[in-house]
Amino acid sequence: MLDFIGIGAQKAGTTWLYENLQKHPGIRFPAGKEIHFWDMHYENGIEWYKSLFAQADTEIKNGEITPAYAIMPKEKIKELHGNFPDVRLIYILRDPIERAWSSALMALVRAEMKIAEASDQWFIDHFNSQGSLQRSDYESCIANWLGFYPKQQLLIMDFGRIKASPLAFLKQCAEHIGVTGSFFDTISEKVVREKIHATAGNLIRPSLLPVMEKIYGEKRNFYDKLFLTENKL
Repeated sequence: MLDFIGIGAQKAGTTWLYENLQKHPGIRFPAGKEIHFWDMHYENGIEWYKSLFAQADTEIKNGEITPAYAIMPKEKIKELHGNFPDVRLIYILRDPIERAWSSALMALVRAEMKIAEASDQWFIDHFNSQGSLQRSDYESCIANWLGFYPKQQLLIMDFGRIKASPLAFLKQCAEHIGVTGSFFDTISEKVVREKIHATAGNLIRPSLLPVMEKIYGEKRNFYDKLFLTENKL
């Protein structure tokens, strides 16, 4: 059965989480990281999706991580809840401005462009795109998911903790999923600190900072307040 889902956010360490959680003997990703059933492959049918997680060993927790799920419409969240009411959810948040910049750098790579080839307007268009705005609107995303799932099933984590205390981060996620977190005491912190799919370390272009602060300022305020209250909504 499906026991847990990582729902996002994009460019917030979900691939790192996947690579490290699958080291745990009690955690299984039977179809890999991003299945994209609910947003891209829904036509395969719910029975197909359920079949991906069918296995006899009830001691193993099965899951997937698809960052795009964070911005799923309410109707899809409602249907997911109808089929998997007890699933545990993990949502990693990152400073909205940093997340948007990292996303833009990823878009550059996909467009086969170098950063020097992209004008300020190119970046501004990306920052104002519906996808980028939705992915940084953590307040709305959380409200949508909590409209169907109780708070105790949604673990909200701060991307910054991956760098500050990666083993503690993994232990908390494991325990939320329902397996022992102490397994990660047996792993070297050096191993889990390895970056995965990191974008080029280009600093935010100074001319873009005022624009980004105007676009994402309110979203950043929500993010800051959320973690000042220690994830208590």
